[in-house]
Amino acid sequence: MRHLAAYLLLQIGGNASPSAADIKKVLGAVGIEADDERLEKLISELEGKDINQLIAEGSAKLASVPSGGAVASSGGAAGAPAAAAAEEKKEEEKKEEKEESDDDMGFGLFD
Repeated sequence: MRHLAAYLLLQIGGNASPSAADIKKVLGAVGIEADDERLEKLISELEGKDINQLIAEGSAKLASVPSGGAVASSGGAAGAPAAAAAEEKKEEEKKEEKEESDDDMGFGLFD
């Protein structure tokens, strides 16, 4: 991921086709060591391709993947009252325990 981020930074900066040396220089500037094998694979896969078109294609593919976000958010809203009720029950239990401890007024049966 760091190699791709450096590649994109170089492209945004005006370098239409960054080389492995360019990417190593960017990564080295922030103290990250480049992995030569992954870097060469990235360069070979992106060579001659328009990065904006690749991003658009990837976004289209991700849009068709069901993420379940809508279900989780609606379920979370329905679960909020139940969580509040459970919290109130816990508070009531704590209050009851506190009251029971006050019954002996600090004196134990065998003190």
